[in-house]
Amino acid sequence: MDASLAISSLIPHRCAGCRERGSPLCDVCRFAIASSPSVIVPASPAGVVTTALTFDGVARSAILGLKYRNGRAAARVLAGVLVRRLGLASVNRPPFDLVTWAPTSRRRSAERGYDQAELLARAVAAHLGVPCRRLLYRTHGDAQTGRGRDERLTGPGFRARPARIPIRVLVVDDVVTTGATLGAAGQALLDAGIAEVRLVALAATPAPRRSHAKARERPPGRLESA
Repeated sequence: MDASLAISSLIPHRCAGCRERGSPLCDVCRFAIASSPSVIVPASPAGVVTTALTFDGVARSAILGLKYRNGRAAARVLAGVLVRRLGLASVNRPPFDLVTWAPTSRRRSAERGYDQAELLARAVAAHLGVPCRRLLYRTHGDAQTGRGRDERLTGPGFRARPARIPIRVLVVDDVVTTGATLGAAGQALLDAGIAEVRLVALAATPAPRRSHAKARERPPGRLESA
């Protein structure tokens, strides 16, 4: 077991979703998360990002608990949600040879004392029974938190360890908005010789909604590009 996850098991738990004492994720919040829709986010040129949840409601609270409230014990529970919702497990053989993650910036990791994407990836790997290794390193780019959707279209850069043999890699992140970060991570792995890459995240931020007022102001017959 990862040392961070092992240490967190010794600390009295609060639900990452509602902060009630007793478990990393209470039954009420588990039920609420079960109804959260999954989302597919384009991550060109490396494919698409498949996410288990939508980043709102209880799912948002639970993930923020993992990111900012030291809710590391929730990583195992949320990883289980990701594995089940996306059907990542296989009865016959592991569908991937290795699990890795898109690392956050050094500044964010230093502030929190951990990288939540790494915790999630290691917990996913434990569920699948495959190794988890760091393959990706940031070359430039700040953390995406706090940036607007348009700003996130240009994600951070990554370099990857060269692959010695063809392997299948699952890349895990916690939250995606445009898919730019995971897309760049996936492309770096493919450029390094990884044979197959799948990109997944726990949740996707909801698409922005236009206000009814703005919709009424649009001249009739004029189409907006998607």
